[in-house]
Amino acid sequence: MTISEIRNHFHTLIDTINDEKTLLQFYEALSFLQNKGKSKLWESLTEEQQQQVLASYEESKNPENEISHSEMKKEHEKWLSK
Repeated sequence: MTISEIRNHFHTLIDTINDEKTLLQFYEALSFLQNKGKSKLWESLTEEQQQQVLASYEESKNPENEISHSEMKKEHEKWLSK
């Protein structure tokens, strides 16, 4: 497939998605992938570290992994109280 064909298929796919959350996830993922090569911080990470960041990003989408703000403050209280 040519780049033009891929773009056309991709645009068609996007046009068929009516779920805002799904579209936002596609947008965020593509934005991240497009910009990751431009980041000095990203480039300074090893391949393993980059994979860990990407895995963490995927895990962050799961509502079961969410914790409340108060839980976060309690967990990190020793650093916040200084």
